Amino acid sequence: MREDWKTAALADVCDFFNGLWKGKKPPLVEADVIRMTNFAEDGTLDYSDVAHLDVEARQFEKRRLQFGDIILEKSGGGPRQPVGRVALFDRKDGDFSFSNFTSAIRVRNQQELDCRYLHRFLHWTYLSGVTEGMQSHSTGIRNLNGAAYKCIRIPLPPFAEQRRIVGIVDEAFEGIAAAKENAQKNLHNARAVFDSYLSSVFTKSPDSWMGTTIGEHIRFVDYRGKTPKKTQRGLRLITAKNVKMGYLQEAPREFVAPDSYDGWMTRGIPRRGDVLFTTEAPLANVAQLDTDAKVVFAQRIIIMQPDPSKLDSAFLKYLLLSGPAQQRIHAKGTGATAKGIKASLLKTIAISFPASLDEQLQIVAALNAVNEESQHGVVLNQRKLAALEELKKSLLYHAFNGEL
Repeated sequence: MREDWKTAALADVCDFFNGLWKGKKPPLVEADVIRMTNFAEDGTLDYSDVAHLDVEARQFEKRRLQFGDIILEKSGGGPRQPVGRVALFDRKDGDFSFSNFTSAIRVRNQQELDCRYLHRFLHWTYLSGVTEGMQSHSTGIRNLNGAAYKCIRIPLPPFAEQRRIVGIVDEAFEGIAAAKENAQKNLHNARAVFDSYLSSVFTKSPDSWMGTTIGEHIRFVDYRGKTPKKTQRGLRLITAKNVKMGYLQEAPREFVAPDSYDGWMTRGIPRRGDVLFTTEAPLANVAQLDTDAKVVFAQRIIIMQPDPSKLDSAFLKYLLLSGPAQQRIHAKGTGATAKGIKASLLKTIAISFPASLDEQLQIVAALNAVNEESQHGVVLNQRKLAALEELKKSLLYHAFNGEL
């Protein structure tokens, strides 16, 4: 930070107000209440789903939001989202307040500290991980240490310099947002190209293909209903959380004791290339086992072992991932909150495939090539998105160190 810039503790230049509880004592008034679901990742507010609540008039008057107030998330968060997000309230009309899981930060002297400058600084404070060290856990909820937060020191360049910094950052963020939107579209398109090609292969199968059902040429190895005892280390446990659409994900990494393997895996031993199918939460994710190592399976997964003289495993994976097969499976699914499918119903789903294994392998080779090209586009655009996020952090770092 520049030596000629002053600094001040947040508590010395701002007032804090606790959030609003739903009203119980009349008189009541209707207010638009900002909640954490209205926080956007860029530090702005999404006003499209603001809660309309009857709140106590006396409490509301003390907690009516003003233009320039900064709303701070003080409780909530999660393993991948530390508590401490901020959003700038930028409305000049309307009856708005904020929920009890948040606080409002109000600049005392708007002629000395620009609210947009403060918002950008506190947003950078969150992105740089400062608030992560200020959170505590209570019954699964993360709480922000308010006393520590109020001690955050703010760099205070002259007011005109604050405005200049905000102008540069805002313009740069607009460009980054446009680039991110373009990368997101390209990411979606890269995935859509493969999905479209995959569906086209299986939408209208040739008359030469064999019509059958899933259960006719495929053996099910089903460990549902069993719950293995997990350990800190040992053999890898594969759960439905690991099975994604087309691939196995490493996380979460869970384990069972090696000496329990023989006694546990009594229903059948999986082999590399076996098709893994999730029966619920989520329904119909499909991947192939990609290891020769001993692994253990948990609930909500059926291991499919096709007759190798009839059906190639990779072909089966693609068949089950295709739009037509997914539609038929989901149509048979049941359940109000988490849709699932019984093994007996799954076995009745109609499928078709070439009688020739050589033809199956030719189709697999073509699908692999398109999938590889699609994945290249996915990875490229994911890297672009990550780089743009890092660019934001770098820009804010330089801004608040007097290097713009």
